[in-house]
Amino acid sequence: MKTTIEALDGNKIKLSIEVDETEFERYLDGAFKKISTQIRIPGFRQGKAPRKLIEAQIGVEAARSQAIEDAIPASLALAVREHDLDIIATPEVNLTSGQEDGNVSFDATCEVRPVVKVAGYKGLRVELPALIASDADIEEVVTYERKRHATLVDVDRPAKIDDQVTLDLVGSRNGEPLPGLNVDDWLYEVGKNWVAEDFDKNIIGSTTGQKLEFTSLPSGMSETADFVVDVKKIQEQVLPELNNEWVAEHLAEHDSIEAWKLAVRTRIEESRLNQVRNTVVEKTTSALAELVDIEAPEAMVSSDLRGRVQNTLKQFEQQGISMEQWLSITQQTAEQFVDALKEQSTLAVKVDIALRAVALAESLEASEDDLENQFERIATQVKKKPAAIRKAYDTNDAIADLRAQISKSKAIDWLLHNSKFVDDQGNEISTDTVLGDHSHDEIVALEPESETDHEHTDQEPADHA
Repeated sequence: MKTTIEALDGNKIKLSIEVDETEFERYLDGAFKKISTQIRIPGFRQGKAPRKLIEAQIGVEAARSQAIEDAIPASLALAVREHDLDIIATPEVNLTSGQEDGNVSFDATCEVRPVVKVAGYKGLRVELPALIASDADIEEVVTYERKRHATLVDVDRPAKIDDQVTLDLVGSRNGEPLPGLNVDDWLYEVGKNWVAEDFDKNIIGSTTGQKLEFTSLPSGMSETADFVVDVKKIQEQVLPELNNEWVAEHLAEHDSIEAWKLAVRTRIEESRLNQVRNTVVEKTTSALAELVDIEAPEAMVSSDLRGRVQNTLKQFEQQGISMEQWLSITQQTAEQFVDALKEQSTLAVKVDIALRAVALAESLEASEDDLENQFERIATQVKKKPAAIRKAYDTNDAIADLRAQISKSKAIDWLLHNSKFVDDQGNEISTDTVLGDHSHDEIVALEPESETDHEHTDQEPADHA
């Protein structure tokens, strides 16, 4: 087999492949064997008739067409491995000679994964939520707890922030009631901004017995709705006096205001630190993706998007929810649903390209030891021998994908230890604080993967042989 390669515009290459007549004979033999299972030759069991008899009965033309159909993908796969190509879409194939006799030649136009350089990845700046709880954060918790023990007193005045109002609420669109926006005798705290963007603005200043009619955009929806609200009662929250005695009585684990506030601060900061550690990989890779200055290849985005849609529908099915029900609940169209997933796919593709660029720039390659460790880890999970796992990857041509996944994981690890972490005020957060005692494996476990990434390291590849 002879192959030549030519670079084309738009991240594409053209492979010109020639299968000589001698090599093609092997595919021709295979084609006759296939045909022999589909026809009957007197005196022979199905599939056992000699090639010459079949050839005499049906001719060579049908077998040659089958042989070409078999030879093209097999030869293309060999050429892809020979030139170490990373193809991201189904190639466009054009048979150029050999339809009737002689050598078989064809051209394959292939779109390959772009290889880029990412300027600025060294010293990457990653913004994370603030870890330090402010005095305002503490007071918010204290006020919330005091409100839980507040006394409600009826008032004869217009409603204001922090009042508790009893409402009959009707929300509709085009005359049709909206789920979750129709309720009687609902006790609502003014200022929560839960219902719609202008809801509280309309409630403030209203009086007992007043009927309000207005249009606003409900929270979580993309289209406005019509609201009718009957204000049935307005009550003021009278908060208990904050002193050590109240704290000791209502918060038994604390005996003073100071001790309670210290515990609140500790709890908030521990929660924020856990949140940061759970999202640091996502935040870091997203910041890296912003440095990619090319458009995400549509072939990669489409492939990832198909996987996301299929996985989402599968999750709905497992939960007993149909797509139509989900769209109705979330008040969105199928197009809006897909567009939201496409944004995620576009980001995932850029992350993939960027991580590969960092791995290449920093020579973060997967060693044989890395591969063996991965095979052993997978073998333990699926209760098979490492050799069997390696054979499965080898059979499915998935070892190159596994190497790439390991390299990307190393790139994430490198970025986490070489990026600059800051909060929303620009204050630096130390790497040791962010990463804590995370091991490399724990960090890698948090790595976001694209939905159609065949480089899964937690399971062996499906056997397509």
